[in-house]
Order: sequence, then structure tokens, then C-alpha cells
Amino acid sequence: MQRAVYRIIDANFNRAREAARVMEEYCRFALSSKPLSSRAKQIRHRISSAVSELGIDNLVAARDAESDVGQGLQVADQLKRADLREGFIAGAKRITEALRVLAETVSPISSKAYHEFERLRFEAYTLEKDVLAFDNTSARFASVSLYVLINANDATQSEDVVSLVNACAAAGADCVQLRAKNITDKRLLALAGEFVIACATSDVISIINDRPDVAILAGADGVHLGQDDLAVDDVRAIQHRPLIIGVSTHNLEQLEAAIATGPGYVALGPVFATPTKPNIDIAGPEYLRRAVELLADSGINHLAIGGITVENIGTILELGVRSVAVCSWVCGSDDPADACSRLKNAIINHS
Repeated sequence: MQRAVYRIIDANFNRAREAARVMEEYCRFALSSKPLSSRAKQIRHRISSAVSELGIDNLVAARDAESDVGQGLQVADQLKRADLREGFIAGAKRITEALRVLAETVSPISSKAYHEFERLRFEAYTLEKDVLAFDNTSARFASVSLYVLINANDATQSEDVVSLVNACAAAGADCVQLRAKNITDKRLLALAGEFVIACATSDVISIINDRPDVAILAGADGVHLGQDDLAVDDVRAIQHRPLIIGVSTHNLEQLEAAIATGPGYVALGPVFATPTKPNIDIAGPEYLRRAVELLADSGINHLAIGGITVENIGTILELGVRSVAVCSWVCGSDDPADACSRLKNAIINHS
């Protein structure tokens, strides 16, 4: 019986470690996320540490792969994977199963190991959730290069917002944000509902500024948070489906704090003076340069914002910025579609 115990531990130790490696590699190479791959790596090493205290020599001595009756047993489509994401999901299921078996098996032998395997099992559940949420939102936002912000107030008509969404989308905008600072909640929700429908019809991402409650009720794709708004984790606690969550940052300290929460994207700026944010210090191109470097291995998307026009966009793109957000230059234009088209062409021609 003791030999059987060691064989079970050995088999599930190998299974859990292999699954953790699959998860780590997906986070590392598919998502390019250092924080998430680091979490998977930590789980893998902690599994090894917990098992090593049980005696690796005993496990290896009990191993008998040649006569293992489970060798070669398969069910239909057991290893069929449509893509890397399905491989990650399979690995995530496998690691939690193996950790449960390890916990049950070592319980009579080591209380310390039992509790560690249980902790690791729940950490693996959480990692799976965080990775898939990150994947769902960040992957979709990754294609955004031109992001337009629409300002609205109580006097703004729904048809004006819809018309502007349609014009910008037709001219190359990939994502549109509805910003409404001085508007009643009832009016905002109604306007947001029309806005979301217009974005979906035009096949662009819909973002609501500041208000995750309105974003959720209106069915928007995401929400954008300022420094004084709810935290990213708070929004995730109330969402009932993955939201694209963006965070405004104006300096490296704020950026580092935002990266730690794993948003779908971060806004960097204001790069230049802008009437939209007159009371915020200019972050400048130097902040963009350093921010792009800091974000390189985070897997988090970014966009430059603040005073961007077709005349200065080249300076921003030269710093490695992949996407830009504009408000006044497009929405204040006599021809928003033309303004969008010129910006999008500048981005395309630079790439």
C-alpha cells in the first residue's frame, strides 16, 4: 500500500508540474504577460518544493511506468486541441485535478503538504480565471489602433451620438468611448444603450467612461477608469461577463500600479495640451517612451492620449506607440469622418 501511495504521488506530481508548464508557456508566449507567467512559474516551483519534502528518492523508486495499466488508455478526442487557448484550458483542468489527488493522498502522511496542495489548487483556479479574462479582453483590444472619445451632455441627442459613431467607424475608428460628465444617470443609461447598439452595428468596440454600472447595464464592451474611479478589481467583482477595462495613467508610478492590476489597456498622457483635460499636467513624449518600454513584457495594451492631431501623430508613433485616442481633433472637426480617416492613414502608413 505504501508503494501505491508513492506511485500516486509521483504520477500526479509529474502531471501537475507538466500542466503548470503548459499554463506558464501560454502566458509567456501567447499572452506575453510577465506577471501571469510568473504566477504560473511560482505554482510550478511550489509544487516541486512540497513534493521534495516527501522524498523524491522514494517516489522515483516506486515508479513503474512500464507496467502502469493506465499507460495508453485514451478516450475519444482526448488530446484534440483547436488552438493554444484550448491547450491552456486543458492544462488548467489537469493541474487542479492532480493537486486534488495529491492533497487527498498525502493527507495521512503530511498535514503541511496537504494544506500546501490545497492552497495551490485554489491559486490555480484563480490563475485560470485571471488568464482567460485577460485573454478575452486584451486579445480583442489588441487590434485597436484608432480610439475616439465622444463627449455628451443632457442636451446631446441620441441620433447625434449614433451619427458620430457611424461616421468614425466608417472612417477607420476601431473603438469609441462615450464620456458624459454632467448628465443624469437616467439620461446616461438611455444614451449609453443607443451608443452600444450603434457600436455593435458598426463593428467597433464600445467603452463607457467612468461608470462600470452603466457599462454593464448597457451591455458595453468595456469601461474606462480614471485615477479616482473604482479599482480594476472592484469592477471585476461586479461584472457578469469579461469587460475590457482601461485605466488612465499620467506618470510611471500610476502606470506601475495599473500594470499590477492587469487591465485590458492603459491610456498614457496627456501627451500634449488638450482642452478635454485642462487641469492635468502634461505627461509629454518622454513619459510615452518610458511607458512603452515598461509595458513591453506585460501583455497589456496601451494608447497615447491628449492633444493628438494628424500633425503631431508621427512623433508619437516614432516612440513605439501602437494606438492613439483622440477627442477634440475629431469631434470638434467640421468633418469627423475626414479627421478619422487622416489619422488612420497616418497610423497605417507608419506601420
